[in-house]
Amino acid sequence: MLKSLKFGKLFAGATLAGALTLSALGAASAADIRLKFAGTFPVDHPGTKMMEQIKSDIEAADVGLKMSVFPANQLGSGEALMEDTIRGNIDFTAAFIYSHKDPRLEFLSMPFLVNNFDEMDSVMRNMDSRFNQILQERLNELGLVLLANNPEGFTGIVANKKPENWNTLDAKEMNIRVWSSNVIKAMVEGMGYQATTMAWGDIFPAIQSGIVDGAICCTKSATYSIFAQSDVGKYYVQYNSVSELTSYYGSQKTWNKLSDKQREVVQAAFTKASDDFFAYNRSNDAEFGKKLEEKGYEILALDAEEQAAMASWVRENIWPTMVETIGQETLDRLTSQ
Repeated sequence: MLKSLKFGKLFAGATLAGALTLSALGAASAADIRLKFAGTFPVDHPGTKMMEQIKSDIEAADVGLKMSVFPANQLGSGEALMEDTIRGNIDFTAAFIYSHKDPRLEFLSMPFLVNNFDEMDSVMRNMDSRFNQILQERLNELGLVLLANNPEGFTGIVANKKPENWNTLDAKEMNIRVWSSNVIKAMVEGMGYQATTMAWGDIFPAIQSGIVDGAICCTKSATYSIFAQSDVGKYYVQYNSVSELTSYYGSQKTWNKLSDKQREVVQAAFTKASDDFFAYNRSNDAEFGKKLEEKGYEILALDAEEQAAMASWVRENIWPTMVETIGQETLDRLTSQ
């Protein structure tokens, strides 16, 4: 009888211990933080694959973080995503950083700031560069944390018809979409185009229907995957004036909730994705030019002399107009890289 009582106590103790263990495991699982990661890349874009890679790397680290990915403007445009990330409704975002919340962020659209992929790497990807020091200062004031930048290549003009005088500053009799940037609008108009400000999500149907004749918007890679694959557009004007730059950034509210180890894992995942994405874009830029031509596109590229003349004109005539928006100090810091 005594043995039976002892066994019963032991069994009860074991059962209780097991229940407590299961309860602890359940509590740990329930305590996992679910992160919401939103972006603007199309579903089949390499940038979305990088978002999925980030999710996999963070979850594989097993530090109590789970992530849901929402690409292709599912949670809103780049402007809307930025505002929701500031509020903490979205934890992390992969998108271009617009200047609607702080006009000083207009420096991100500064044309001819960099001239090639090497300069993109040293200026835009180096987190210690003056460019990124300025960007981090501006984002911190908004309640955002910069994790990495993704220069994808140079933005060209996608067009339905061949611009007249495309390699000069003369009038071109074409209406081109620009994003919400005064400096880009001024540059495009100075290059002889008419300019219409239009949100990213409206570009494809606007070009397809002829509402605009073209758009300054995309790298060769994006032009191929978004437009050429759907037989929209016939010309790609390669001015190499503006870097197509998206960024990985997060909500300061979310960042504050994470442990040091979780922050380390998150930063590592975003840095790795940035490295991989840049390497992909750098190695495939010329290849996507060939793919565009195979789809019937004609690529219009300035020669070295024309490129230098265009860059010189922009730096002399467009850069000074940015002072009113970004400030002389910021301009000086950027141009003394």
